[in-house]
Amino acid sequence: MKALNALSGYLRPVWGVLALLAVWWVIWAAEVANPLLLPSPQATMLSLWNGMVSGDLWGDFLSTVKRTMAGFALAAAVAIPLGIFLGSTERLYRSLEFVIDFFRSTPASALFPLFLILFGVGEAAKILVAAFGASLVILFNVAYGVMNARQTRLLAAQIMGANKLQKLRDVMFWESLPQTFVGLRNGISLTLVIIIVAEMFIGSSDGLGHRLVQAQMLFRMPEMYAAIFAAGALGYGLNWASLQVEKRVVHWGGK
Repeated sequence: MKALNALSGYLRPVWGVLALLAVWWVIWAAEVANPLLLPSPQATMLSLWNGMVSGDLWGDFLSTVKRTMAGFALAAAVAIPLGIFLGSTERLYRSLEFVIDFFRSTPASALFPLFLILFGVGEAAKILVAAFGASLVILFNVAYGVMNARQTRLLAAQIMGANKLQKLRDVMFWESLPQTFVGLRNGISLTLVIIIVAEMFIGSSDGLGHRLVQAQMLFRMPEMYAAIFAAGALGYGLNWASLQVEKRVVHWGGK
């Protein structure tokens, strides 16, 4: 019985997928939408499978993964230490808060022309604009995680004679981790979004964004939908992986 319940729990998400495919098939079969614009689920899944097996879609998928991970790694490497530093000196953060919030609220796509002027049409512009957008989200969450560290633990460290560096390293850093991982999860999702948009509009010869635009321009609808599903699967996978890392690292969250 327990095994059956466990199996049912694992299969529960599958029912939603099957329901989506069933609704899609009904809409396609009833020709509610133009069949030229909405291919059948079978044609789309076949295009997705063939693209992955042949290597065409798989190559674009890997290119997007590489750019996303490069942009995210750069954003995290800059934003985490900077967020800890600013969060530990709240007056300094408050003086910069408007600037941080202003650029955090600015759509990254609006910055494409600036990054194109500064870094040209190439890999650097795509990765750096994604890193810039993600770093602000991560920095914001890290800084607030540090500023909202539990005062009881800070007071205990102070009573035990810890200096500012020790409190920062042994208390504030660990206290900020739950909020930091919130920022990292949002950051990696935002990085992927910016990278795909950049592949669509900043000169690119590969990547899921490039494949989406090419398929749309050539009216290859099954390929376009296959690329959308591949991008969605990548986003879901990155978010799931982030959650698994968070559960292992921040196992005390909420305690």
